[in-house]
Amino acid sequence: MKDNFVIGLDYGSDSVRAVIVNAGNGEVKTSHVFWYPRWKEGKYCDPVTNQFRQHPLDHFEGLEVTIKAVVNESGIPADQIKGICVDTTGSSPMAVDKKGKPLAFTPEFAENPNALMVLWKDHTAIKEADEINELARNWGGEDFTKYEGGIYSSEWFWAKILHVIREDKAVSEAAYSWVEHCDVITAELTGANDPLEFKRSRCAAGHKALWHESWDGLPPKEFLGQLDPRLADLRDRLYTETYTSDLPAGKLSPEWAKKLGLNEDTVVAVGTFDAHAGAVGGEVAENTLVKVMGTSTCDIMVASYDAIGDNLVKGICGQVDGSVIPGTIGLEAGQSGFGDVLAWFKKLLIEPAAKLIRASNKLDDAAKESLIHEMDDNLLIQLTNEALEIPLSETAPVALDWVNGRRTPDANQSLKGALMGLNMGTDAARVFKALVESICFGSKKIVDRFKEEGVQIDTVIGMGGVAKKSKLVMQTMADVLNMPIKIATSDQAPALGAAMYASVAAGIHPDTETAIATMTNGFDAVYEPNPENVEVYEKLYEKYEAFGDFVEGKKTIAVTN
Repeated sequence: MKDNFVIGLDYGSDSVRAVIVNAGNGEVKTSHVFWYPRWKEGKYCDPVTNQFRQHPLDHFEGLEVTIKAVVNESGIPADQIKGICVDTTGSSPMAVDKKGKPLAFTPEFAENPNALMVLWKDHTAIKEADEINELARNWGGEDFTKYEGGIYSSEWFWAKILHVIREDKAVSEAAYSWVEHCDVITAELTGANDPLEFKRSRCAAGHKALWHESWDGLPPKEFLGQLDPRLADLRDRLYTETYTSDLPAGKLSPEWAKKLGLNEDTVVAVGTFDAHAGAVGGEVAENTLVKVMGTSTCDIMVASYDAIGDNLVKGICGQVDGSVIPGTIGLEAGQSGFGDVLAWFKKLLIEPAAKLIRASNKLDDAAKESLIHEMDDNLLIQLTNEALEIPLSETAPVALDWVNGRRTPDANQSLKGALMGLNMGTDAARVFKALVESICFGSKKIVDRFKEEGVQIDTVIGMGGVAKKSKLVMQTMADVLNMPIKIATSDQAPALGAAMYASVAAGIHPDTETAIATMTNGFDAVYEPNPENVEVYEKLYEKYEAFGDFVEGKKTIAVTN
């Protein structure tokens, strides 16, 4: 009997990765990564104003390059490749025309940032998110944010669209509909050419677009129209039904089958978000918190209908039926900055040094660039090694991890990062250590919120680039949470999870739980908390909380060391 294979296509913030997986045992046969060229150049972004846009050409080019590469490199016959599932960042919507094609593919809008994909970490819509929250609480009807933690974020669907249509009349008038990234790529693969018929992702709609079956899908026109009449009109060009990612969206179109070297009967599953696929790839189960740790974090759990009941968990990114594992309620939280916080500090140190090196006349150009590249590769390693040698102390500097705002608990993207307790002996390694501790303290705030709201956590699983690469971060996390943390073996868990969804949509496995049990890659490390460190971190965490309250204006006096 021939083996069956499936493809997981994982779109991250910087690149897209394809993996081809044996559906019978979870073995990854081969993988390929495509780095977005326009994004790498910094095009269409303005970090000072929190604008982060991506051109869909990066995504479409990566789609073709990565899947063709894994198909060719694996040597697996096309008739044994049964399914594909796409996961992406989110909420990352983009404007499309009547055929569902991105406006950015037309000459008129090819270089217009407002016509591009609005990346998850774009925070230009803080004002619009505030308006949505104010209206939801005071309009006299249903609070449509109640299944999304009670606070709508500037990182999400409606806020971003409202900001763009107010800012850019041309895009507002040209956009027939708006579609999440995962739905755009899925529709493209299946040859769908009517946005009204796209099979929209349940996780995207439920966690980011205020979709809930109890109010017949999206919020009604009466609500949306009070924000802007154009949103009420747009509702007719969106969707009512949503679909879980264990279901087929369709089959591979003849055009894409030819491009990719696959058969037209290859099933394409409904799209999903990277963190949700990552949780599936990391063996998510009830009472298990899966932390997908990269530039940001997404913290994913599932709960049975009986366990969650009518409980509405406050301050998270939603609780949605079937968004992770069909037949359970998916719970999502997360941090807007995680690896990004450390990357920001690295950039802070590297950029002025790089400018000085390039301006020097002591080295030739090749040597200068080689030195800068070496610094870029090794700086965080050096800071990590130095931080590991610093004794843990209750009087150490304390940082807030809100450099990119706060996602959960209680979304507030206008918050800023901060440091306290600096003195003349505070060097780069000590600031770096404080930043590492801050992102772990932010994780503890999320764990505490789940527990306060009656959600039991017995197991913590870490995955993603930070979990695999940084022993400092993971040991600190275990000490701060005072819980063991299991590290998923796969360093491409979202792509693996997408492949698991594809195996169910293609009919290879009967359900997602069976796919997880059959295709899991297991765990390769466990970080145990150090009791001595736990005690010190409890004191530092108290300072972190007090410092956060002060910065938010909840305290009238500053905390001190």
